[in-house]
Amino acid sequence: MPIELKMPALSPTMEEGTLAKWLVKEGDAVSSGDILAEIETDKATMEFEAIDEGTIAKILVAEGTDEVKVGTVIAIIAEEGEDAGAVPSPVAAEAAPPSPPAGGEGSEERRADDRRSEDRRAENRDSEDRRKGDRRDERAEAPAPSKVGDRVKASPLARRIAEQKGLDLSAMSGSGPGGRIVKADIEGAAPGKP
Repeated sequence: MPIELKMPALSPTMEEGTLAKWLVKEGDAVSSGDILAEIETDKATMEFEAIDEGTIAKILVAEGTDEVKVGTVIAIIAEEGEDAGAVPSPVAAEAAPPSPPAGGEGSEERRADDRRSEDRRAENRDSEDRRKGDRRDERAEAPAPSKVGDRVKASPLARRIAEQKGLDLSAMSGSGPGGRIVKADIEGAAPGKP
């Protein structure tokens, strides 16, 4: 039976990452402990190891793909004796929810509950946005230095995005821990400006 390799959660708070580089290709034999890929988050770049052995049947997420959700199938390994070419692609993980039955008992109650739940979620999002806005205001007032000696403190993801946008990291101040430049700092800066 084919083995699905899923985007790992490299930290408890990780929700998505970048598949920075594949170190294997389709048809390669792998065994437990082999390094398959490099996964990049806004904080670090980590190696992704195989935990099973077999042959890389299909690579489903291309190298360099950003915002890959944790749990997304990124590749498939065919076990020994399986035809790697005959491995089917996985079914989409996010299937549409089943449609509610038309009419019937409780359908009005369910719709009212759904509306109340959606209202609560919207209120939570609004208050969270306000809290984030307050934190951004605090950071704007007193930006922490992002340089230590000659070294600029920035996450690997922030460095890559800054390079793509043509930004000079040494002229920026970061909002991350210890003044580290993070993805949000880069996305808030205009190209060519610090």
